[in-house]
Amino acid sequence: MKDSILLRPLKEKDAPLMLEWLKDPDISHNFRFNIEEITIDTVLEFIRNSQNMEVTKNLAIVNETDEYLGTVSLKNIDSKAKSAEYAIALRKKAHGKRYGYWATVKILDEAFYTHGLERVYFNVLSDNINAVRFYEKFGFIYEGEFLNHIFVHNRIHSLKWFRLMKSEYERIMEMKI
Repeated sequence: MKDSILLRPLKEKDAPLMLEWLKDPDISHNFRFNIEEITIDTVLEFIRNSQNMEVTKNLAIVNETDEYLGTVSLKNIDSKAKSAEYAIALRKKAHGKRYGYWATVKILDEAFYTHGLERVYFNVLSDNINAVRFYEKFGFIYEGEFLNHIFVHNRIHSLKWFRLMKSEYERIMEMKI
């Protein structure tokens, strides 16, 4: 399946399917944006802005027929600190089918071997149990929790922080071979 999952720059044709997961309450309740403010125009603007990939890489996750399945990102790429922030979001159709796993492998390969980074990090709402389970199963290292740190969707949330160093990623990939 790894070879049937591709990463490519976002295209305007992805906008309707991107809007699908953005407006899906089962998915969007785990993110920090207000879904009421998201329109096809804001999605198209995001896609156009994602074409400058020097500091942030937002890439489409697509299958062999070039169907958009989600977005995986490296944000705040810092070549001096050799670090970047990871993010991923999938359409409901792609959940539970290992697309997220293979997209994560591909973006981490790019982070560590193309960009020469040493550290990838991110945070997630602490009550996003499915995401936390995925990250832990993948092998991301839990670094700690910021309790009652962010106000989202009319309530205060805690954030769990994770990281993966290049050497840790290499050990994970060696064990999976």
